[in-house]
Amino acid sequence: MTLAFLNGEPALADALRALALANYGHFTSMQVREGAVQGRDLHIQRLEDATQALFGTSLDGESALQQAAHALASAGLRDASVRITVFSLHFDYRDPARAVVPDVLVTLSPSSATEKPALRVKTYPFVRPLPQFKHVGTFPLFHYRRQALAEGFDDALFVDPAGQVVEGSIWNLGLWDGDTVTWPEGPALRGTAERLLQAALTRAGVPQRSTRVRQDDLGRFKAAFACNASGLQPVVGVDGVAWGIDTALMARMAGALEASPWEPLA
Repeated sequence: MTLAFLNGEPALADALRALALANYGHFTSMQVREGAVQGRDLHIQRLEDATQALFGTSLDGESALQQAAHALASAGLRDASVRITVFSLHFDYRDPARAVVPDVLVTLSPSSATEKPALRVKTYPFVRPLPQFKHVGTFPLFHYRRQALAEGFDDALFVDPAGQVVEGSIWNLGLWDGDTVTWPEGPALRGTAERLLQAALTRAGVPQRSTRVRQDDLGRFKAAFACNASGLQPVVGVDGVAWGIDTALMARMAGALEASPWEPLA
């Protein structure tokens, strides 16, 4: 069951009409464990930067996280998948430049499972608009994911017009050559999990690099994984390229990510 709170109070359906009709806003997602979250500052920065860019006004990211903590307390929860969406009840798509006050919607869902199945993914030519923001314009992400499922795959991986891998539908891709983790560069949302894992690998002394990766270069790698706010997942194939599950690699990545500090939500 998903619970929703708007500006600190239980959300009513009528109050969410603006988000449903205009579909203009942004969000951040996180796993909360015992009232704590990883990458707290990253979530605050994402919320504040995107609000300024999309609405031309400021948002107190600390206040947004406090609302999430209040929602958890009101629901009697210590663990949950938490999404904080910023939009405006008074946003008018006919006059998008008009100044508005941002509204904060907090939704609570059951925690993500720690063990996830391996993914076989199919590539599609697509680059999301404004990829630097985690905005609510998710239609193409799920459209291509649905297409992949219809074609017998588990998810979609996007490739830019130059044939370079950029990102998965709702995840970032990490590639392993047996020594170094490679993060494909390109127009993609740089997720909080990716940034947390990069910092953790640096602390652990694991070599890594960010560089452009062409679709036809994927076969030279030995393993791959997906990461997002719900955790890590092995990727065992892309189109005709097949890998096994590198259990040692996944354990190493999971251990590095778990070592990232957990901080009180508020």
